[in-house]
Amino acid sequence: MAEPQQLNDPRVLRALAHPVRGRILDEIEASGPVRAADIARELQIPANQASFHLRQLAKYGLVEEAPEEAHDKRDRVWRSAAPAGYTVRLGQLEKAPGGRAAVEVFRQNKKAWGHHLVERSFDTAHPEGSGVFSFADHALKLTDEEAIELFREVEALVESWGERTRGRDPEGRTYLLMSLVQPYPAATE
Repeated sequence: MAEPQQLNDPRVLRALAHPVRGRILDEIEASGPVRAADIARELQIPANQASFHLRQLAKYGLVEEAPEEAHDKRDRVWRSAAPAGYTVRLGQLEKAPGGRAAVEVFRQNKKAWGHHLVERSFDTAHPEGSGVFSFADHALKLTDEEAIELFREVEALVESWGERTRGRDPEGRTYLLMSLVQPYPAATE
């Protein structure tokens, strides 16, 4: 299993915090290399907007061109610059110049997104009409080392599914699997 790339630049964190750019990176993770037209169709946004966001992601080193996937020299195909994803250590980033503000934007966006996903999983009327909506939580007695091992095993399983299903299968849709491992919160939190 490849190691995630460490993200150390607050400017990159701000670029990553943008919801459309995050969604584009998720689509690339699920589908593999994409064109702006693929992103525009999947996200239901104008092609020029998809192209702009792809160029911004490239500017910050989050995506790169995949010329071997292009039909000709004018065809621009994009892939992730870090196929194994990113590791973000917010405490370290806060100490960098401009880091505190970037971390706050990132935190707020991620908290809002997580809240949205949990709310949506409990909603009985899904606008898409079909699909699997599931929410589960489990309590386990673990040492910190066991918690790390569990998280890595889950990540390896998800990565194997990603490799198995990556591509543009017309029957497939992009699903989001969110995992969270943390000590059980105290009753006062």
